[in-house]
Amino acid sequence: MAWNEPGNGQKDPWNRNRSNGRKPDLDGAIKSIKARLGKFGAGSGGVFTIVLVFAVAWLLVSSYTVIDARQVGVVLRFGQFSRILPPGFHLKAPSPVETVTKVETTQVRSVSDNVSMLTRDENIIAIDFNVQYQVSDARKFLYSNADRDENTIHNAAEAAVRSVVGANIMDNILTTPGVDTPAPAQAPVAGVAPAAKETLQQQTRDILQATLDKYNAGILVTGVSFQNVSPPKEVKDAFDDVNAAREDKQSEENKARAYESQVVPVARGDAARIAAEAEADRVERIARANGEAERFNLLLKEYRAAPEVTRRRLWLETVEEVMAGNPKVIDGSNGKNIVQLPVEANGAVRNVPGVGTVIQSATTDAANPNQPQGSAQ
Repeated sequence: MAWNEPGNGQKDPWNRNRSNGRKPDLDGAIKSIKARLGKFGAGSGGVFTIVLVFAVAWLLVSSYTVIDARQVGVVLRFGQFSRILPPGFHLKAPSPVETVTKVETTQVRSVSDNVSMLTRDENIIAIDFNVQYQVSDARKFLYSNADRDENTIHNAAEAAVRSVVGANIMDNILTTPGVDTPAPAQAPVAGVAPAAKETLQQQTRDILQATLDKYNAGILVTGVSFQNVSPPKEVKDAFDDVNAAREDKQSEENKARAYESQVVPVARGDAARIAAEAEADRVERIARANGEAERFNLLLKEYRAAPEVTRRRLWLETVEEVMAGNPKVIDGSNGKNIVQLPVEANGAVRNVPGVGTVIQSATTDAANPNQPQGSAQ
């Protein structure tokens, strides 16, 4: 018959006698424990021995602590700050004489929120900001910061963002890039003035860090970013039109700069060429003038030495120069009145009845275009 069928007797599944509904025998349990302890549990000193063993074990267990590489330990002795423990194995006074609170110092914590704020030009914008921070001083973080959760950093961050937003116009804020700025190397300043869009996040972090330092919060702000900045839904379409117009303006400016880069070099080249030609003409004219002046001085010297000879030679040279560029008529009729005759432009020689032979030089038109076409002698 199975053990769990009715009428099976007093055996349980483990083949032990079942109780008959009687209450547990406490005296028997105590006697059994004493029997197991042997001589340590016998007599009045047995209980003290047991307590002593537990006390020694407790002292051994609570006399050391291990600090993780990402943590520091803050030691309190009788409730008063004692020291900071770096990462590693450390001995300490057993509890409750000394207690150790471990704080994560390398963990990057963050707080974010989306709020609506008023700008300097009285426009409302919605900003989704994010703040990243670390614990820089574990003692201040635990005991100078009354609210160690995110409420303090959240309130201080919102106040800093409102300060920066309220000091700038909407265009600067809406065009702020959503990137983290590097950590400040010096102590931040508490004031803020209207600035260009690339400095807004830096100003926000400086103000936030200054506020937390004033609170002795033991927190280092590592990054502040504006994740999403947008105008209210009621004016979003108008703002999109403004952005489109700004992009068109930028495109036209780029085209103008490209045209300038093409035209200006050509104009500068032309200007340099004209200036070079003018300089060459200037040098040529000066040289010619100097030569003519030198020639005149030489003629003057010769004239002073032999005036009559020099005068006649100059007259002959002048007549030769004048006659070389004008048409000439050879009169074979023993002299008549001067007659103006049309002559050929190519310097041809022809006979004119009753006058003689007409000769025109080839350089007449080119050298003296205003001279008469011909003359008869």
